[in-house]
Amino acid sequence: MPKVPLRKFARRLHLWLGLSVGVLLTVICLSGAAVMFYVELDQWLHTEQLTSTTNNARTAPDWDQALATVRQQFPDKTGPWRFEVTPSGSHIPARYYNPPETQGEGFAPLLVWLSSDGKQLLRQDYWGHTLMTWLYNLHFQLLLGDTGTLLVGYIGLVSLLLLISGLIAWWPKRGQWRKGLTFKPRNNTVGWLYDWHKLIGLAVSLPLLTLTATGVMLALPKPTAAVLSSLPNQQPQPSLLSGKPASAQATPVSLASAINTLQQHYPHSTLAWIEVPPASGGYYKFRLQLPSDPSRRFPHSYVQINPYTGAIAATQTINSAGSKEVILSWLHPLHDGSVGGLTLRLIWLISGMLVAVLLVLGCWRYVYRRQRKPRPQPTGKAPNQQDTIHC
Repeated sequence: MPKVPLRKFARRLHLWLGLSVGVLLTVICLSGAAVMFYVELDQWLHTEQLTSTTNNARTAPDWDQALATVRQQFPDKTGPWRFEVTPSGSHIPARYYNPPETQGEGFAPLLVWLSSDGKQLLRQDYWGHTLMTWLYNLHFQLLLGDTGTLLVGYIGLVSLLLLISGLIAWWPKRGQWRKGLTFKPRNNTVGWLYDWHKLIGLAVSLPLLTLTATGVMLALPKPTAAVLSSLPNQQPQPSLLSGKPASAQATPVSLASAINTLQQHYPHSTLAWIEVPPASGGYYKFRLQLPSDPSRRFPHSYVQINPYTGAIAATQTINSAGSKEVILSWLHPLHDGSVGGLTLRLIWLISGMLVAVLLVLGCWRYVYRRQRKPRPQPTGKAPNQQDTIHC
């Protein structure tokens, strides 16, 4: 069997991988581009929330009032509530996980938005029931639940081969780099399509490799953790507490008092999430960003406070994390571009949208070449106009 040169093999692999997973990859990338600004777009799509944001831009959030409001508005929701601390503080998003109304839908918490003073319920919905959260589920799970998450992870692995094979197929020979990075003088459609596909692919190759690799690691957390556990400098993380603390008094300390204690111990931290225990009892749990943490919205440091004594009961911070946890802490902010601010998010957005252009150009070139390729002729019969398909 004759050996196939590496470049020719890479071209064939790139072609057939593109034809087999190109559509699904494009769906994942376009939905990912759509949710790159999903928090901002979701707020813009709901004018009642946007109006409140404008009117309450300078009001500090009242967390105790917000807790009292959700307990009053949803008396059957006696489990833990999570409040998000937004950068503007102009409104208070809250989540109640596993509500009975969405049992069987997988991840579908109750979502509510309160005014910054915590007194007014602005909006309520369920995850997956709004346009932006539906798009988020499409991006991360292809609307197939946990099975879809695995499918997205394995599509990502195949997409890495697709990207790498494309780079190998393009890689110029020595002294021909200039030709490989420019349009060649051509007078045929096939060559024109190839050059556009080549140059757009090169322009977004690094963003797409980064997005795909981090997406695979997020979609396949168990295999990722197993691989990263083999790295040196592993540090065991202290466990957080569960259950109910022993109470020395009947009335818990206020959230404001607990947050004040947190800020005294971590003055340079940024609070991201506040989780209050269920009505049956538990610990206040705070998720905060420390200076060494790249993620603002989903940081990797946790502090639990005893609600009856107001003292810190347990901590789990990124400062004590080993190499595995440090790498994991970078996945989400790299994947959503938040670590690079608006500039990186826009680069990621454009790169995701250009995947659709690459798919169209690649398929167009493939179909065009197939149409122009002469059909094999029987022995002794000359080809005529009816035997050859012309575009």
